[in-house]
Amino acid sequence: MAKATTRIFKPTDTSIIGMMENSLKQNWDRPCVTNYGTSESYTYGDTAKMIARLHQLFRRLGIEPGNKIALCDKNNAHWAISFFAAFSYGAVVVPILSEFSIDQIQNIYDHSESSLIICGEKYAQGLHARILNMADFTMKEEPLSIDMSAFTDLQPGDVHYFREQPDDLALLSYTSGSTGRSKGVMLPYRSIWSNCHFADEVLDFKPGDNTLSILPLAHMYGFAYDFFFAFNIGCHIHFLTKTPSPHVVIKAFGDIKPVVVIVVPLILEKIVQKQIFPILRTRRIRTLTAIPILRDVVYRQIRNKLYSALGGSFYECIIGGAAFNKEVEDFLRQIHFPYTVGYGMTECGPIIGYEDWHLFSKGSCGKVAPRMEVKIDSPDPQNITGEILTRGTNVMLGYYKNEQETLEAIDDAGWLHTGDLGIIDKNGNIFIRGRKKTMLLGANGQNVYPEEIEDAIGTHTIFEESLVVQRGEKLVALVYVSEKALEHHGLTHESLLQKLDTYKRQINSYLPAFANISAIEVQDKEFEKTPKRSIRRYLYA
Repeated sequence: MAKATTRIFKPTDTSIIGMMENSLKQNWDRPCVTNYGTSESYTYGDTAKMIARLHQLFRRLGIEPGNKIALCDKNNAHWAISFFAAFSYGAVVVPILSEFSIDQIQNIYDHSESSLIICGEKYAQGLHARILNMADFTMKEEPLSIDMSAFTDLQPGDVHYFREQPDDLALLSYTSGSTGRSKGVMLPYRSIWSNCHFADEVLDFKPGDNTLSILPLAHMYGFAYDFFFAFNIGCHIHFLTKTPSPHVVIKAFGDIKPVVVIVVPLILEKIVQKQIFPILRTRRIRTLTAIPILRDVVYRQIRNKLYSALGGSFYECIIGGAAFNKEVEDFLRQIHFPYTVGYGMTECGPIIGYEDWHLFSKGSCGKVAPRMEVKIDSPDPQNITGEILTRGTNVMLGYYKNEQETLEAIDDAGWLHTGDLGIIDKNGNIFIRGRKKTMLLGANGQNVYPEEIEDAIGTHTIFEESLVVQRGEKLVALVYVSEKALEHHGLTHESLLQKLDTYKRQINSYLPAFANISAIEVQDKEFEKTPKRSIRRYLYA
């Protein structure tokens, strides 16, 4: 697959709901959404009929365009249909991460002033709200139901939906809150449209192509590309309804063969670190890779194996959502694996930076995306780290009912202050150095980026998770090691503790003196994480 040459989105198409309507009409008999590993599957025509039934119910409930409808469940076909119904009705959709607690879901429902929540049965327990069961679309505690026969004969020509204004509120997305309390990000229709338009500019999806939705649909990265953009093209979207362990993911990729692989770093890192690195470290393979001509043969075989493990039909693997392990990235570059790393945030719905894998610069997160600008708040943006600022069509309206946070995030010139620190090289590649909120100040005033130290710690695969904290003037590495990792490395808890000083010296040898860690402390359980698998740093500060 190459870059798109036939445009699905035209520059004159300004209605994202209009595009959605057209996709339903043009792909009526194509498969639309399927729960992987089950027989539950719906065509675009089936989806349109269920949307019509839900619209009927919304009207009976007195819901009007502009009212808010919340969604909460794990990824599945009915989540998708619920979203399409609410979105095409003109409601503001409030996607809630299924990993949130009932108290968090209740707080978001109340704070967002939602008129209805469509959710799975387990999320309805103890929730004080107007609830529509996502499994069968029946109302909880209200004698209302959908007339299932009213739209049996619906035809493509009968589909006509609400039309939006570009700056109207479309989605209210509550952040996962890795550094504190969640905020309601107000995304306008123009942001959703621009992100879809961007995907069409850089990817060549075609009607009938397969996509695999792994990442949470309530998170903008998971939502935007292998779900919502794919729908507007007429793709067949498969939902992985199980926890995405490496084994489950690899089997699903092999069965579905998606045209693009979209993952967070953790998924790819686990596959490489647990299934490929152990092979590379065997005596036989180390001997072979010491000889250049044989190393090329070995690397080609490994690349083909990894490519096949991810379905064997994709153009590129797009990685985003968190920092990417440098050792894994170096290895992927060595074997010429087709990967790229993007840059985005919920507040941009999400895209800020991207580059095609053929042109991608290692260690970067691409170049500024179309209809966006990026600048570094630094006297020398190519060499001196500064905060990354961005503005453009993708940028949010602000934070819901939080004027102070909005004013702090978006300045008078329209620049969104991302909180990320980085540089831009002479070719326009964006390099992230860390988070402004996590940056530490060294004993002599140097800026210390814990993510870079954690990346060095990650070169020792026994440390499955790490977090660097500051205690006075000293940097301490908190690490987690599972029983399985100990067994794999032939260690016990006692022998691990005896080796910590050796590990510390080796890690410090990779780092400048001011970033050296003074100690490694082993945690007895995994770090608490957000739904997108970022460690909740503020809990360990």
